[in-house]
Amino acid sequence: MQFNMSGYNDELLLNIYKELLRPRMIEEKMLVLLRQGRISKWFSGIGQEAIAVGVTMALDKDEYIMPLHRNLGVFTARHMPFDKLFLQWQGRKEGFSKGRERSFHFGANEYHICGMISHLGPQLAIADGIALAHKLKKEKKVSLAFSGDGGTSEGDFHEALNVAAVWELPVIFLIENNGYGLSTPVNEQFVVKHLADRAAGYGMKGITIDGNNVLEVYKTISEARKYCIEEQKPILVECMTFRMRGHEEASGVKYVPKELFEEWAQKDPVTNYEQFLVKKLVLSEQKRDQVRGAIQKEIEEGLAIGFAAAPVKPDTAEELQDVYAPNMHTPKSPSNTTTTEKKFIQAISDGLHMCMKKYSNLVLMGQDIAEYGGAFKVTEGFVKEFGKERVRNTPLCESAIVGAALGLSIKGYKSMMEMQFADFVTVGFNQIINNLAKIYYRWGQNADVVIRMPTGGGVGAGPFHSQSNEAWFVHTPGLKVVYPSTPEDAKGLMIAAIEDPNPVMFFEHKALYRAISGQVPDDYYTIEIGKARTVQQGTDISIITYGAGVHWAADYAREHTNISFDILDLRTLLPLDYDAIRASVERTGKVVVLHEDILTGGIGGEISAWITEYCFQNLDAPVLRCASLDTPVPFAIELEQNFLAKSRLDECIKKLLQY
Repeated sequence: MQFNMSGYNDELLLNIYKELLRPRMIEEKMLVLLRQGRISKWFSGIGQEAIAVGVTMALDKDEYIMPLHRNLGVFTARHMPFDKLFLQWQGRKEGFSKGRERSFHFGANEYHICGMISHLGPQLAIADGIALAHKLKKEKKVSLAFSGDGGTSEGDFHEALNVAAVWELPVIFLIENNGYGLSTPVNEQFVVKHLADRAAGYGMKGITIDGNNVLEVYKTISEARKYCIEEQKPILVECMTFRMRGHEEASGVKYVPKELFEEWAQKDPVTNYEQFLVKKLVLSEQKRDQVRGAIQKEIEEGLAIGFAAAPVKPDTAEELQDVYAPNMHTPKSPSNTTTTEKKFIQAISDGLHMCMKKYSNLVLMGQDIAEYGGAFKVTEGFVKEFGKERVRNTPLCESAIVGAALGLSIKGYKSMMEMQFADFVTVGFNQIINNLAKIYYRWGQNADVVIRMPTGGGVGAGPFHSQSNEAWFVHTPGLKVVYPSTPEDAKGLMIAAIEDPNPVMFFEHKALYRAISGQVPDDYYTIEIGKARTVQQGTDISIITYGAGVHWAADYAREHTNISFDILDLRTLLPLDYDAIRASVERTGKVVVLHEDILTGGIGGEISAWITEYCFQNLDAPVLRCASLDTPVPFAIELEQNFLAKSRLDECIKKLLQY
């Protein structure tokens, strides 16, 4: 192994040595503790330390890194206290995630590290969002995301690199090619000679280097950083290395040929660098022992603190409270009484427009939302007023854009992403469910993101443009799910969603866009998320509903004036307004939960169960659910009308009246 020390003074060379040695010594201690049964699990990066350390030392301390399992050197080179790291690994409250996350699945903004999730790809798009924030602020900074060789097979890898190239973002994508994705060798993962060769396909620069040579890593990343900033372009760096332990200790290494260990042992990054420094008279035996002694002392003192810490004492109230970031905004009533007749879609556009004027850090993203104005023209004219930096057309890659939205949030931006149709959200499901929804609970980073979801049937659009999929997200703590039914609510809830620092899924029924009109306050105002609206009070039957169901219920009530209907528009599905639900049940004693979503697994089942559990004494009949058929949404109008819950509302009401 050849080290080029040209341009490096002895102080820097010794600092690199200290940072390289620290993760190795910590790991060696962890493996001893694992064999003793004093810790439960460990992902080893032995043999790969030069990459994490070289990368981290080459970046500014305020440049975000998205590390993976084997990047202990990132955490230690950012000088995270070892005692707190050990508390984290032990699942203690005094760690970085209050005991809620494992090993390296956590982040810390004070150290500019964004924690990974287990899905090995979504963090790449977060780097795009952080780099976009640098670009918008005209900061001379980069972001850097790690990927393993196995992770390059994920769709998120392709999406993130493509977006970074198209948007010309200063991102360093770094691949640790250690030869195996768990036990699958690289020859069963890809056929290119070097993964960096893929860079050309994205129109970006690609480099392959020796990942075990810490000076080569440091120099390459320093130069890559300079390139990204000056050229405002991304770069792909592949670091060749080897994993000297199992994927994690329990998986072993039987699948790896013995001769590979012998070959790579000769390329050990710590031993080789240490010998180089000794040979160049930069490191004396006395200095080496001094450095090792200081690190050993740090480890032992940290272990003493960690082992002395008590197990987490669960606090249910705190657990529930920490699912959502605090929303410091209070509901705002219009300051004047002037209103204008607006269609549902115009009200949404008006709300977005006002937010764009109020929040200079709000960025809109989506397919065709710029000059074209979006598939439904919600953002028509926005790009002319606010510019293409803030109204951004995206490639067709939902997952990467959700991830980029999260990256923007980490840098203090707000963002709105438009799913062209709610059906397309499946392509970004992982980012929403596992990144946006969980990140605040995991390590206190909020996701200030609104995802607009044009949803619903009734327009003959078939099974891939008509689904009502709100129930998927209601089941996910950390998200908020909003579903307005009137123009006034659409504007007020849109503004509230943008103000809220938490991720909001904002459902907009396509059939209401131009079919429903109403008086909408001209002023800036909000409607509180989590508060239902009583459409009308009655004494015979409660219809609890939302979205298009509100209009179905109101139409039915007008046609059946002999029945006194109490109609409750939920407006928000997560969180639910249980007080309003209870009040409606108490007024009538008979309840229909009406929604366009299919019956099985729909939110109607949750509401029915809650009413039965908490309002049983007020019921005069079973709670009935009126929902759409348990089939995909059909195309033919006749079939679709039969599919929709509206066609069964009369049957449900008559059945309920019989009790």
